Amino acid sequence: MIVLASQSPRRAELLEQLGIAFRRAPAAIDERVRPGEGAADFVERIAVAKARAVRASHPGLPVLGADTAVVLDQRVLGKPRDRDDAIAMLRALSGRAHNVLTGVALVTDVTRFALSTSQVRFRRVSDAEAAAYWETGEPADKAGAYAVQGLAAAFIERIEGSYSGIMGLPLFETVNLLKEIGVSGRLGV
Repeated sequence: MIVLASQSPRRAELLEQLGIAFRRAPAAIDERVRPGEGAADFVERIAVAKARAVRASHPGLPVLGADTAVVLDQRVLGKPRDRDDAIAMLRALSGRAHNVLTGVALVTDVTRFALSTSQVRFRRVSDAEAAAYWETGEPADKAGAYAVQGLAAAFIERIEGSYSGIMGLPLFETVNLLKEIGVSGRLGV
């Protein structure tokens, strides 16, 4: 049994896919990027902070924390503040490639960390499409204002890297971290 420091239904779904026994306990931490902080440092800091915060109330259980950042031109695109912010993000991503970094932290008596980096290329997205996508409600709580596993898949021309990492929990890295502490799922991995 592990604890997932997240309320994300996507992260829970991915752990369920692996057959990992877990319970959820979200962490209430400040998830803002610090001035001058790089994306890789940011996702590591947040993933570790989530896992450590939850571990404090679940002593003895391994805690898994994760954080995802969409990065365009060295700038982290977080969750949109509102409709205008989401549409601005989608316009910026339109017709371009960007990186998606997801950090995974596993906290026991020690802290382990792994980073997944993927590249996503969007086709051109019209203003009308961006506005219609906002109206679905899907981008409101997503880094970069889109969900790879949702309707935004129609905007994605190409992916290089980890699909599950772009969703928010890179399974390859997660499985390897869990193996280090003897936790396995359906496939014995």
